[in-house]
Amino acid sequence: MYHENDMRVGIFGGTFNPIHYGHLRAAEEVREKIGLDRILFIPSGTPPLKTEELTEAVHRYKMTRLAVVTNRFFELSDIECRHPGKSYTVKTVEELKKTSPGIDFLFILGIDAFLDISNWWNPEKLIGLMDFVVIPRSPFRFVDLLSSPYISADEHALKKLDTAEIESSTVKLKSNRDMIALSLPVIDISATRIRGLLSEGKSIKYLLPEAVESYIISNKLYRS
Repeated sequence: MYHENDMRVGIFGGTFNPIHYGHLRAAEEVREKIGLDRILFIPSGTPPLKTEELTEAVHRYKMTRLAVVTNRFFELSDIECRHPGKSYTVKTVEELKKTSPGIDFLFILGIDAFLDISNWWNPEKLIGLMDFVVIPRSPFRFVDLLSSPYISADEHALKKLDTAEIESSTVKLKSNRDMIALSLPVIDISATRIRGLLSEGKSIKYLLPEAVESYIISNKLYRS
């Protein structure tokens, strides 16, 4: 996939059901703030823990491609969409590291998702595979990370993040990897809200890229 050594690439996974400006702006902010060379978007295939109704992986992949194509720092992988069966993050990351051994991958996820890692498949192994970037997710706060079994965080620094006194704090995971807790402006857009508006026949303009909106309409997605 990549040919340059010493590149730092952020892995941004998700169902992207559908992808929207909240996802895209968060990825761009992370890239700039911590100096990543690329952001790799990975739409999930069949996530083990998601209970919400997902549109088919092929649609979510194509929508994500439409959304990221205009940013030269954004790339897209079908590594999960093309595999049958459940998508396990550990296996995805292991495959990426195997095919791109010169790349320093960092995993980007919200506070809520990081706190849920203990419920993922083989979480101890995952925590040891790479560094993490944890970003805000309402209604969670950074001090909530203290309940994670995988970190020994500085409560004082996390409180400063919550009060916007500092922008980032790096803490050690128990795997000896780093977790960068990064404060970002929160854009209050959710895929759940977008799907709800669509099911009610209401407008979704300005919540996601126009190309994605057109794709949703032309393929009659998310109708009740």
